[in-house]
Amino acid sequence: MLQAALHSGAAHRHSVFELFGRRLPDGRRYGVVAGVGRMLEALSEFNFGPEELEFLESQRIVDSTTLDYLRDFRFTGSMWGYAEGEIYFPGSPLLIVEGTFAEACMLETLLLSIYNHDCAIASAASRMATAAGGRPLIEMGSRRTHEAAAVACARAAYVCGFATTSNLEAARRYGIPSAGTSAHSFTLLHDTERDAFTAQVTSLGRSTTILVDTYDVATAVRTAVDIAGNDLGAVRLDSGDLVTQAHEVRAQLDALGATSTRIVVTSDLDEHAIAALAAAPVDAYGVGTSLVTGSGHPTAGLVYKLVSRADDTGRLVDVAKKSKDKNSVGGRKHALRRVTEYGDAEAEVIGIGERPLRDDNDRDLLVELVRDGDVIADASANAGRAHHKRALAELPAGARRLSRGEPVIPTLYQDTIR
Repeated sequence: MLQAALHSGAAHRHSVFELFGRRLPDGRRYGVVAGVGRMLEALSEFNFGPEELEFLESQRIVDSTTLDYLRDFRFTGSMWGYAEGEIYFPGSPLLIVEGTFAEACMLETLLLSIYNHDCAIASAASRMATAAGGRPLIEMGSRRTHEAAAVACARAAYVCGFATTSNLEAARRYGIPSAGTSAHSFTLLHDTERDAFTAQVTSLGRSTTILVDTYDVATAVRTAVDIAGNDLGAVRLDSGDLVTQAHEVRAQLDALGATSTRIVVTSDLDEHAIAALAAAPVDAYGVGTSLVTGSGHPTAGLVYKLVSRADDTGRLVDVAKKSKDKNSVGGRKHALRRVTEYGDAEAEVIGIGERPLRDDNDRDLLVELVRDGDVIADASANAGRAHHKRALAELPAGARRLSRGEPVIPTLYQDTIR
């Protein structure tokens, strides 16, 4: 597309692209925006070096004019988007990119790959955090996904309420608190369970978390408390009937005097399993596979479309794809969350070409991210975490239901509600 647009002379036309989803994953009531910070970081490093250019030239993928363009490529346009951690719905303009067609076109795969992945993970993480009801969640999915995706998953989960991650690269890169525990292999390595627990407590201290279901749970709990004392940090359950075992272990710990020892459960948890454990004496959850696969929806299904471009006179005209099942709405979008006087969200309102009418309770959703090529927004994981907490609190109670349902608030276009 770039080469052909350079040839036709249209590559430098001012253009507006929009990243959005036509629908939420089946049955979901809301989506969560994540990956904004990662996108801005990637954007600042997006260029073509000698090795990339040599490959494109040697393989005759593009012509010399296109190579010259790519050699000096740097995004100089502007971006507006939903903040990290924001809630979104069908039609929400998660990201608006303004610049030349050539610049905006070159970013399509970069933007979609980050947003589609991180929004899917964040949306699942938010449901899990809601199901946990304030109990801490540990992100433990690194072994079940690509090594680079594991770091991104940890960040998205933290934005949406997970307390810690077992991924130390995510902790180093994004400042996410880290936590972990031992595996069954550590216990099996030693001649006896007592030897394994003694080594762990001696090395890591009494606040450590001991895995107690390698052999017999009751025996392991008794041995762990005998070694660490009543101030043992936690025990972990990773198999079997977790609800029943949690009750039995809690009773045993209390009887042994270890009333402050916490119970951590793992074992292929998702939001539904977490909700089922709500009445059990569980203190924390470790979640892996379901989180890093989006709990059944590994992509957010977002698209990136040209919605406006300059004509031969330089005037912006609205454009949109029209088809039976993939219609898009043309025009540069503006968006706000319609909020009642009591602070409850009741609609997503989108204006085309102009800001929607609003009152003092409503909240603008698009924030300036990039101005003339320079990143100007704070899209840190901690900022996103705080924003998500506020945005989630606005939603009606129905948003917290795990049962299948329609989006919890409707998306309205301003010209249809005047």
